[in-house]
Amino acid sequence: MQQLTPQPMHLVDSYDDGHDTKHLTFELLGGNRNTSVAVGQFFMLSLPGFGQAPFTYASLPNKEGRFMALIRKVGKLTAAICDLPPGKVLGYNGPLGIGWPVAQMLNKEVLIVAGGCGLAPLTATIDHLIKMRQSGSTTVIYGATNRASQVLQHERQRWQAHLPILETFMVDSQLDTLGTPSEHISRFLAEHNRQPQLVLTCGPLAMMESVAKTCQELAIGHDKIWLSLEKRMGCGVGLCGHCYLANELICVQGPTYRYDQFATLEKKTTAFATHDGLFQYC
Repeated sequence: MQQLTPQPMHLVDSYDDGHDTKHLTFELLGGNRNTSVAVGQFFMLSLPGFGQAPFTYASLPNKEGRFMALIRKVGKLTAAICDLPPGKVLGYNGPLGIGWPVAQMLNKEVLIVAGGCGLAPLTATIDHLIKMRQSGSTTVIYGATNRASQVLQHERQRWQAHLPILETFMVDSQLDTLGTPSEHISRFLAEHNRQPQLVLTCGPLAMMESVAKTCQELAIGHDKIWLSLEKRMGCGVGLCGHCYLANELICVQGPTYRYDQFATLEKKTTAFATHDGLFQYC
């Protein structure tokens, strides 16, 4: 049975990591903590007086229950969390959702494409591939508005010793890195002689759809492309209905989806909304 009552965890420390963004370390407390988490899953974080919201694991919990998360100030809850002092106790419910297809990554060429804070849901996956000695077959493209808005600086510096990373920018950049991640996929893969067999992407929906289109042009099927959705999740356990996508709940059946499955759900959502408005994005 799904745990509904938040479990205690406390804030160990935090530091600035990009514009209006904090990199936080938490530690789970009590005997009921579950440190078995799959890459790509998420957790619900609650703060009394402000509510709760979903966040991704930037690193998976270790044996002591410590893990990291990236939080950008976008509202009252996230602003309050980012201003908390070390030692503050918060509510935790997790792990939740379905993670990335780790089993399919084994001995495969993997392309990872992220935009903005969309790098956070892929961070633990990149670390996993490096740990499994698959960094030689992994390529990362990360896009941001400018250098000031980039996140996970320490992680990106560490990855550069293990795998090829291209960082792109929408503004304030040289010509060879200017633009969206999808505009650089073909060139970057050719430079490194890579032919991806699996693609993982996370970021703004328009970016992910552009990535999928570019990959299809490179003969990578939509059934080999996975994305992570970030719709509003009010409860994280399929009760509130805020995250319906057609007839599925993203917090339960997602947040990771194969692109062909996502496209089918998108068509159903449009059809339902046109027919009777029962299921729509929230």
